[in-house]
Amino acid sequence: MVYLPVLAESPPQSLQFAPYQPGTPLRRNRFHIPEPDVSLADWLEPTELDLALMPLVTFDRTGTRLGMGGGFYDRSFAFLLEPGYRNHRPWLIGLGYEFQKVAELHRQPWDVPLDAVVTEQALTIFGER
Repeated sequence: MVYLPVLAESPPQSLQFAPYQPGTPLRRNRFHIPEPDVSLADWLEPTELDLALMPLVTFDRTGTRLGMGGGFYDRSFAFLLEPGYRNHRPWLIGLGYEFQKVAELHRQPWDVPLDAVVTEQALTIFGER
């Protein structure tokens, strides 16, 4: 099953994920981005995902990702930064182009690093899981 990000009410500026298949009705969120128009009961928390494909503006060789500046993905997956977190870990994979790769980005304490990036040229896996 494919789940698409939807803006969550709580915590603010975070995401949950709603099931989508062809024909699922869509509604536009406050940013005018289409989201599945399905019952809240069908949504998943980020902790329930196996894999998340994440857009990016740029990334570096360590898996640091710069997004569009809203912090939605970092807030949504912040549980992965908690010391001692040992529960289910979704794979976080950035989707981009090779020209978006830079030598180094300054990682802030709240930045959740990617596990991998896929570009038109390569799959790069960062570190051990």
